[in-house]
Amino acid sequence: MAGSMTQTAHRMRCDWGPSGADAVGPGASIVAVVDVLSFTTALSVAADRGVEVFPYRWRDERAAAFAARRQAVLAVGRSQVSPDQPVSLSPSTIRAAQELQRLVLPSPNGSTIARRLAEAGSIVIGVSLRNAAAAARWTTRQLSDTAAVAVIAAGERWPDGSLRPAVEDLWGAGAYVQGLTDQGVTGVSPEAEAAAAAYRHVAVDVRAALLDCVGGRELVEAGYQQDVEVAAELDMSDVVPILSGDSFRPSQGR
Repeated sequence: MAGSMTQTAHRMRCDWGPSGADAVGPGASIVAVVDVLSFTTALSVAADRGVEVFPYRWRDERAAAFAARRQAVLAVGRSQVSPDQPVSLSPSTIRAAQELQRLVLPSPNGSTIARRLAEAGSIVIGVSLRNAAAAARWTTRQLSDTAAVAVIAAGERWPDGSLRPAVEDLWGAGAYVQGLTDQGVTGVSPEAEAAAAAYRHVAVDVRAALLDCVGGRELVEAGYQQDVEVAAELDMSDVVPILSGDSFRPSQGR
């Protein structure tokens, strides 16, 4: 891939989706995956509770077998929640679940990107609006003077499978980039600075912006406004989920 596409001239890089992760992830010391509605928000809620989370690409019989081998609860689709299967990608169901210790969290976007990056040897963290400042503090403590950081806005999918950039992920990525800048990290690429600028534009009322964007409206219209409300809990979490092996485990970002 052409060097200009990898943003290697900059210490802090940002791009979209799996292909963007493949471009800017290699060579970065830490890669932050951002999928605000709802993978990394769900991940941060689970991390707050000390839950070990296994990201998984598919929600099918393979995921069920994977969960069984790890004695973990498999998150079902939002519409499939029942008394027997109470946990889904919905962060509010994770918050309400009883005696939850291990969770398999399938996601075609955030989860898939995280697994791809980890398999390539990157240190992967989950970042949402809930823990962006904490993640920036944690990242700054880990970095050497020359180490690079890559930020991946996961995005969504159009019906034909192509990437649909999701503005809420741009805001989440920007909140993290802004946090790193506030911590003194320099060398920000124009792409990363654009994300930070987008975040600064909505920072005064993130909740209103989330409720009004396409992803937020989609969830509200489907009856899941609470998930948007949880996603809007700006910097309410000090916990940073870190992908170790095949699972995310919580670390303090104070």
